[in-house]
Amino acid sequence: MKKAAVLMAEGYEEGETLTVVDLLRRAGVECHTFSFGEDFVKSTHGMYIKADKVFSDEVKDYDLIFLPGGNPGGIHLRENPAVLDMVRWFDAQGKYVAAMCMGTTVLEEAGIIRGRNVTGYTGYAEKLKSGVFSEDVVVQDGNLITSQGPATPWPLAFLMAELLGGDAETVKTRTLYSQAGGI
Repeated sequence: MKKAAVLMAEGYEEGETLTVVDLLRRAGVECHTFSFGEDFVKSTHGMYIKADKVFSDEVKDYDLIFLPGGNPGGIHLRENPAVLDMVRWFDAQGKYVAAMCMGTTVLEEAGIIRGRNVTGYTGYAEKLKSGVFSEDVVVQDGNLITSQGPATPWPLAFLMAELLGGDAETVKTRTLYSQAGGI
């Protein structure tokens, strides 16, 4: 089974971050959250969530790196040279790089979206200038996966689970059945 690393900088968007982690784990994908020095990371809405690990070169052992949005979480990721280097390394290795909402601006800053198909939050066509912007909810261009924003972590997580060999179909079925009152 392949592994996913989820980066949690202070101000991360908890709905995007935790929904993706939850769905990947339900699909059987090994998924860990990484903080930047602190055990508990404050979200954009003031919740403190304990990260699994501290960001380090260990992330290179993973098959996918995910950059959630959030304000100022996305800014903290974008302004961190170690994150930019890691994103470039993942892309150069052909490993999956996934981002949503403000996390997509990290990809622009890292210089990996030039001429590639991307999506992002409403109005982000101006922030993702070097990419070919789409209004689609989730866009995959090779190893690059982008998604719009807080309303889109489900389809993003399902695609990530499928790409990493997880059981996304079972998770989709159980989730929809549960929402309909069946479980």
